[in-house]
Amino acid sequence: MDARLLISLVCVAAAANAPVASAARAFFVFGDSLVDNGNNNYLLTTARADAPPYGIDFPTHQATGRFSNGLNIPDIISEHLGAEPALPYLSPELQGERLLVGANFASAGVGILNDTGVQFVNIIRIGDQLEYFRQYQQKLSALIGDEQATQLVNQALVLITLGGNDFVNNYYLVPMSVRSRQYALPDYVRFIVSEYRKILGRLYELGARRVIVTGTGPLGCVPAELALHSQNGECAAELMRAVNLFNPQLVDMVRGLNRDIGADVFVTANTYRMNFDYLSNPQNYGFSNVQVACCGQGPYNGIGLCTAASNVCADRDAFAFWDAFHPSERANRIIVGQIMHGDTDYMHPMNLSTILAVDREGL
Repeated sequence: MDARLLISLVCVAAAANAPVASAARAFFVFGDSLVDNGNNNYLLTTARADAPPYGIDFPTHQATGRFSNGLNIPDIISEHLGAEPALPYLSPELQGERLLVGANFASAGVGILNDTGVQFVNIIRIGDQLEYFRQYQQKLSALIGDEQATQLVNQALVLITLGGNDFVNNYYLVPMSVRSRQYALPDYVRFIVSEYRKILGRLYELGARRVIVTGTGPLGCVPAELALHSQNGECAAELMRAVNLFNPQLVDMVRGLNRDIGADVFVTANTYRMNFDYLSNPQNYGFSNVQVACCGQGPYNGIGLCTAASNVCADRDAFAFWDAFHPSERANRIIVGQIMHGDTDYMHPMNLSTILAVDREGL
């Protein structure tokens, strides 16, 4: 065999055995239906998006468990990372070298609190998502060794999206809910923010060092809430009050956590502002409808689930909402654009493009 060919083959083999160095940055996702990419497909739960018309604009045109007509926020972030989307943790395909991409632990219906989403029965509550993250790291260590596994996790990007369900599917789920009788709204917000701090602290203990924490969008403006509470298309005032209490306290909590750690581990994304920009000025973003869901039925297409029997709009790019609660792929792309490039009104203390640049310099 030619010596140069032999050296080339040895180099190729060496590269194949150094997966952490050669792989794109790993990506881990925690949270609810805004970022779930199919974990609930593997669970006996009503919180599922595994049937048409979900996925109508996905590359395969099939429903995948994403609550979207196409790609969701983690998918689009993965595009920017130059990586394939991380698989759902419960997917049987998540093994071997696919572990190096990361994993998505999110589960539709969950919240900060364990009693959020109880009506969906079998979902992966946030404590269980964190336990799965620990188990994932054991599998990763078996694949590449403890030291490289720790390095991959420390250098990974993490996204966590929680909070909306703690209002919609807990405090305001029914009149006089258990939590609304237990807490006045300001006290409830303080309580869930304090519980969220514990969750983020646990993520840090598990090795996460770059974590994007999203705030809650304008919950009172989603089609489901308009259908229930709106007379003339105005956003539901009580839910907007909740969001306006929650988001500033979340930012303050994250800043305090970073101070305690001594580093900007956690970055807040002002998803309220990101959403409200196009909801308040739809023509500037090419939307013709920011109140009616593309898929659904009843007022604002906001009643019930998106199913094969639902109305479905022909031009999904013209609609800000895909279903009663979730943005369309086009809206998701606008949100990720601000996560990537937004100024400090949107991303604090820095946007994702800056994070990636800073971390490249540090490696």
